Amino acid sequence: MAKDETTVEAAGREIRVSSPTKVLFPRHGWTKLDLVDHYLRCSEGAVRAVYHRPTSLKRWPAGVAEDFFFTKRAPGTITHSHPVRFPSARPGVMPYVDDVADIVEQVQLGVIDLNPWNARIEDLDHPDELRLDLDPTDGFDFEHCREVAHAVHELIEEKGLVGWPKTSGSRGIHVYIRLRPEWDFFQVRRAALALGRELERRMDLVTTKWWKEERSGVFIDYNQNARDKTIAAAYSVRQTGLVSTPFSWDELDEIDPLAMTLDAFPDRWSSRGDLTEGIDGSGGDLTAVLEMVAADEEKGLGDAPWPPHYPKMPGEPPRVQPSKRKMEE
Repeated sequence: MAKDETTVEAAGREIRVSSPTKVLFPRHGWTKLDLVDHYLRCSEGAVRAVYHRPTSLKRWPAGVAEDFFFTKRAPGTITHSHPVRFPSARPGVMPYVDDVADIVEQVQLGVIDLNPWNARIEDLDHPDELRLDLDPTDGFDFEHCREVAHAVHELIEEKGLVGWPKTSGSRGIHVYIRLRPEWDFFQVRRAALALGRELERRMDLVTTKWWKEERSGVFIDYNQNARDKTIAAAYSVRQTGLVSTPFSWDELDEIDPLAMTLDAFPDRWSSRGDLTEGIDGSGGDLTAVLEMVAADEEKGLGDAPWPPHYPKMPGEPPRVQPSKRKMEE
């Protein structure tokens, strides 16, 4: 029986792709090879988004109709990997991307979207990217995120920073801010929280409340900047069938995330190209935002809750749902 496999050329390497005709998106009929072709097409931007960043492998072995699972430790078939330290202080070895062939290797393992750290292997203790994840809560949608993104753009420009927006590939918007790698994860996370709190003061639509029972509006997920946290990278295909698509600030009022499907994206790429070109040279200074952190501290606004699997942090408030605290009281 003939083997159901093919090879593709990527970055000068021949990469084996098993089951290339396997349908990963049953609703659309898109296959594993369609996904490989997508990443080869936009390889310049896709590699830029994840280059030399430890990457969690979000694997969909049966396609998006079934459950996924995360692999954080590099399998033996991965060409490039690097030692890391997880939040628990346990050591590990994670995959990273050096070229598009590494992305194809991930797709071969069932990966659909790419999920990198916000630090690079050259300096894993100092992120070079602050990520603002605009996540609409129940009853809110992309239009509300669009409104908040305008305020984000204004605020970060006030602080001398450059924001690079993209659709999330789901319901929200991501704004990436490149930094000089001079601040640690704690500082970058607190800076994201301070930006979120300032947006809360400016707009009733914004919330930084960690507990879902307290959220309403567009949640600024500051914890996406904690060590080992990941967000789907630019040009990633999401389980929705939508591509997480970079756009210019001039497009904010008109960008249609639902139009950025895997099969429609080639036209977008042909017409606009890689809108993240230049991001690597935009590393900014976090000092002005850390001054906002200090001002919040003076007002009694200290740290906010961390995700549940992180060690308890100094100054962190009780990591208990408010409704449960009230019941205990």
